[in-house]
Amino acid sequence: MTESAQAATGGTLQDGGTRRPALSPSRASDFKQCPLLYRFRAVDRLPETPTKAQVRGTVVHSVLERLFGLPTAERDPTQARALLQPAWEELLAQQPELGELFDGPDDPELAGWLESANALLDAYFELEDPQRLEPQACELRVETELDSGVLLRGFIDRVDVAPTGEIRLVDYKTGAAPREIGEAKAMFQMKFYALVLWRTRGEIPRQLLLMYLASKQRLAYTPDETELRRFERTLEAIWQAILRAGKTGDFRPNPSRLCDYCDHKPLCPAFDGTPPPYPGWPEPDPGPESVLDRAD
Repeated sequence: MTESAQAATGGTLQDGGTRRPALSPSRASDFKQCPLLYRFRAVDRLPETPTKAQVRGTVVHSVLERLFGLPTAERDPTQARALLQPAWEELLAQQPELGELFDGPDDPELAGWLESANALLDAYFELEDPQRLEPQACELRVETELDSGVLLRGFIDRVDVAPTGEIRLVDYKTGAAPREIGEAKAMFQMKFYALVLWRTRGEIPRQLLLMYLASKQRLAYTPDETELRRFERTLEAIWQAILRAGKTGDFRPNPSRLCDYCDHKPLCPAFDGTPPPYPGWPEPDPGPESVLDRAD
């Protein structure tokens, strides 16, 4: 692979020309949930079929990012709805295989799916008024290296900075994951971003805000230094466990009710499946998180 091709994957080149491994919130969460799931996604790179809900989340994220690119006075529900079809068509052009989710552009299910995305956008306007906001960044790529050498990388939906300088990190949630599991995973993700931003800018975000569009609810949380230091140690421990598993190939399954949603269940030994032969530890770099990772 050429250097330019490696850069396109989001990998960080080491002196030897190999991609440097990094930890994203989604892959860290995968390993916490099930080490074998991490292996399937980050080492084997097995394909997964996105759900309609995931793709809808991707499109809604794209619309909200574009919305904040408009002049303040134009950020209204009508404009958001007008942005939906172009966002879907652009995603489809980038990933034509997503068209297989529907039976062509005249599929009645597609029209209903787009309207459900519009409903999520309408819900967003019930949670806040974008005309009163001027985010510092949307879809911000962040990366930092901890003192231990662990490289952290991810994307933040939105960064707001108050006139007083206080930082708020905002994340949109569009999926229908069980609340107790979904919120725990989402807060893990937000603490990850808070830690990266703290280590990058030297300032702890004043607030982490989760916006659940489907239920029209907001969940706000205020992190502190003690908590983020503890979370940093947690990430370092996760990465060391990943490295140990990588050297031996011992990525064990951790069965739970989430297994019913896993594309790789047929390959899981916990369900009498057989994983593919372990390819060895290639020092994988999962690359930047996709919006599909962050939509739910």
